[in-house]
Amino acid sequence: MSASNEQVTLYVYYQGTPETRFDRDYYTNHHLPLCMEAWQQYGLLSCRAFYPSIDEEGTIAICESVYRDEAAAEAAFSSPELAKVMEDVARYTDATPMRMRGLPAAL
Repeated sequence: MSASNEQVTLYVYYQGTPETRFDRDYYTNHHLPLCMEAWQQYGLLSCRAFYPSIDEEGTIAICESVYRDEAAAEAAFSSPELAKVMEDVARYTDATPMRMRGLPAAL
């Protein structure tokens, strides 16, 4: 990521099947607050979960995280708190979290 003063939106998403273990309640009520606690100090402004309406193969969950700017996102993902957040993943899923950046586009 390069330096910018604009807010940055990162998406963490999980791929799987209807049989993939993913505890939505734990993710929403424990993991996301853990992320806020760990990274708000670096500039994480919000994070929220989205789930597909139909259980089928593909995306099983998405987290939208908004950071103050690119420096804030870089600081969070290189912070000492990253280990604690990543250790928590096994508590709610066997799927591997994948990260991508959302970029604004004109329609």
